[in-house]
Amino acid sequence: MPTTAKKKKSSKPAPSFRTEHDLLGKMPIPTSAYYGIQTARAIDNFKVSGVPVSHYPDIIVAFAMVKLAAARANHDCRALDARRLRAIEKACKEIIEGKLHEQFPVDIFQGGAGTSTNMNANEVIANLALEHLGYARGAYDRLDPHDHVNLSQSTNDAYPTALHVATLLGNARLIAVMVELADAFKRKGKEFRSIVKMGRTQLQDAVPMTLGQEFNAWAASILDEVAALRAVEHFLCDANMGGTAIGTGLNAPKGYAARCARHLARITGKPIALAPDLIEATQDTQAFVLYHAAMRSLCIKLSKVCNDLRLLSSGPRAGLGEINLPAMQPGSSIMPGKVNPVIPEVVNQVCFKIIGNDACVGMAAEAGQLQLNVMEPVIAQCIFEGQTLLCNAGRTLRTLCIDGITANKDACRNFVERSIGIVTALNPLIGYERATEIAAEALASGRGVVELVRERKWVTDKQLRDALSPANLTGTAR
Repeated sequence: MPTTAKKKKSSKPAPSFRTEHDLLGKMPIPTSAYYGIQTARAIDNFKVSGVPVSHYPDIIVAFAMVKLAAARANHDCRALDARRLRAIEKACKEIIEGKLHEQFPVDIFQGGAGTSTNMNANEVIANLALEHLGYARGAYDRLDPHDHVNLSQSTNDAYPTALHVATLLGNARLIAVMVELADAFKRKGKEFRSIVKMGRTQLQDAVPMTLGQEFNAWAASILDEVAALRAVEHFLCDANMGGTAIGTGLNAPKGYAARCARHLARITGKPIALAPDLIEATQDTQAFVLYHAAMRSLCIKLSKVCNDLRLLSSGPRAGLGEINLPAMQPGSSIMPGKVNPVIPEVVNQVCFKIIGNDACVGMAAEAGQLQLNVMEPVIAQCIFEGQTLLCNAGRTLRTLCIDGITANKDACRNFVERSIGIVTALNPLIGYERATEIAAEALASGRGVVELVRERKWVTDKQLRDALSPANLTGTAR
């Protein structure tokens, strides 16, 4: 008879659980988890994007900052005792420093106007604070996620305030990345300052410029967008903390709202102030609409720059070929030797994604009815995704493309010498009618503009040299 093999006992200990309850009943929660029952329900309910809140650390840090400010304001108002305050403070500071971010597993897409994320923060902070007090996780009779961590708050003021703070945190990094990118363009502008090339309008020859001027213009364009990102921070510094459910301040002690804003300003280092009308601020999403619009504007500029880079590097033999982008990888599975502008291409795609997200933000802002906008989670996702993509794309464009660009001086000079557009520089000397005559003949005969002007002896050689000098042609003499 066949023998039956004995099953090996697993060396792993069986998972242990604690039981938590809410208005819907009881649930087993892994003993190792710092989150609690409301987070566990959200994990089950929102299997949507597969992207957890922990993917965007700024919102976790921001929530810890908001909860820290709230705890201090509650203590100031004598609503929270000193012992619990110290435990909550310690827990919040540890989360701000990066601890337990993996304990935020709720999907970034969620119903409930962000309640699941708010409760995720309340539960993690409460259980970490309980450990600091010497109690087991889940001992909510000692320190409760609702009664102590969420004291004097609602999701409806904590969540949007945390989104404001998180957007500010991400914006600081985005600005730094874009300033570094602009600096890279400036360095190339300095390197290419003496290379004369043809400028173009409507894809036709215009007038000469330097390649350095072209790169400096791109730097200035990006810095204009950085200025817009900085300016819109003003709208993100209004907080509705203390408004609680709809802005009336129900269940918040007198003086709590102003104290909470002051504490949050000190914690974040940003000029956070209490919104002048908390009912309006609780339902309003203008700050997010304006901020995402600023990101959209940056993407429009950045994508335009990438289009220009791809066009100027086209060829290498049958295109413009005025600049050479770094060769990053073979460009074709069938055409040997082909190298494509893959870095500008991927940045273009990032920009398209964020420009599309802007429509989503607008629709979500419009869809909030009456005293609350329940669509804020998708607004948050669009903002955090956009900041992450732009930071990564900006660094990639700088390090793998801009820093390694070289100029094709011969191609630039050849286009200038062959261009009909150079005749524009002679307008002040020979007049528009004569310049038009010369341009038409040069185009028809294939002869050079300078050659035809000399032949007619309308100007002296010195006048011609001065008019066509690189300094005069490119405006660098002024």
